[in-house]
Amino acid sequence: MESALLTTTTFRSVEGAYLALLRLAAGQFEHRIAARGNEAREVIGVGFRLPDPRQRLPYLAQRKVNPVFQFAEALWYLAGRRDLEMIGYYAPSMRSSSSDGVHLGGSAYGHTMFTPADGDLMSPFDRVLELLRTENDSKRGYLPAFSASELAVGDNPDVACLAGLHLLPRGGQLHMVCNMRANDLDCGLLSDVFSFTMIQEYAAVQLGLELGTYTHFIGSAHVNDHNTDRVKRVLTEADTRPAPAHFPFPAMPQATTEATIAHVLEHEEALRTNQLRYNVEHIRGLGLHPYWQQVVMLFELYRQLTHDQTAAVDPDLLATLDPGPRWLMEHKWPACTATPDGGAR
Repeated sequence: MESALLTTTTFRSVEGAYLALLRLAAGQFEHRIAARGNEAREVIGVGFRLPDPRQRLPYLAQRKVNPVFQFAEALWYLAGRRDLEMIGYYAPSMRSSSSDGVHLGGSAYGHTMFTPADGDLMSPFDRVLELLRTENDSKRGYLPAFSASELAVGDNPDVACLAGLHLLPRGGQLHMVCNMRANDLDCGLLSDVFSFTMIQEYAAVQLGLELGTYTHFIGSAHVNDHNTDRVKRVLTEADTRPAPAHFPFPAMPQATTEATIAHVLEHEEALRTNQLRYNVEHIRGLGLHPYWQQVVMLFELYRQLTHDQTAAVDPDLLATLDPGPRWLMEHKWPACTATPDGGAR
């Protein structure tokens, strides 16, 4: 009997995986569910692989992905935070998942992985890195996110959707397998893949390894009924556009450390709280690698959209963005496609 290698389907970028899963849930779903009043179509046990995890952004005009939130959430995780003050600014809807109005619980994956437990001096992330530095081909580099104790709270509004991340160094590369108990395919999937591949790349940088493959497994893959219209628009766009947009995503600098993340977040806070405002030359003088300068530019543009409520953002900042984030900003906010006098570009 001929044997076959049983692996997940591979996609060039997260966009291909996203579209394939939407088609599956929209047309070949297995179950109708209504967990906690949210009616949805569900497929059980699906997955995909990205050979280049840096291709972590989709370019679909109808989906209107927010690159500012994507970076903010990834940094929030990498800093081990769980406060609503930061993440609620970029995604106000997340406030409804907080039991105390101040912190998030299970969905604060970064706090679980990057913050030492009470009485410990090292975070789970640092312990995994320590293990992987000393044990070649280790199978034990697992970072749990879901805790059974979350189920002990009957009205818990924020149970972790992520079960855990499995870091696997092999042949000079760092591969990662993500296990999700559940994924909202239209909403949560895209931000999850963005953040988790950023964590993977950050870990690879700390270990001095090349970036390997990213594999994503989902227990309950679902699309909520209230998102059906957007899903239809996205799939129609994908089926009728002349050719998909594609922009390469740059590599994280090898000099990136915990201090780098803290430095970027200092500027994020100053912009989020409207204490400072930057132009291109200011940002270039912050002492950050160009990779991280791009992130600060996104935060400044969002400051202008949120605090200044301008009819047109700084055109020099927008023009200095890499092509991919600029494409997303222009398709997300009209102020990013208008001239300073309020006219269309």
